[in-house]
Amino acid sequence: MSPESIARFDRRRLAAEEGAQALAEVERHAVEVRENMARLRELRETREAADATRRALLPEPPPKKRARKLPR
Repeated sequence: MSPESIARFDRRRLAAEEGAQALAEVERHAVEVRENMARLRELRETREAADATRRALLPEPPPKKRARKLPR
């Protein structure tokens, strides 16, 4: 093997290793994003359920009367 072919082989091997590391990092990030989205969804649904319960316990506000237009 010539020094050029050895260097080419090393460059390709390093590129393959770095590519695999980059793909693993992207996948880890995607998992973290999905976990965070699930956590936030659960918080939102809990808050919405609490708000719905609170609204159900409060009396219905009386309907607002329409203001009459003043004659000019």
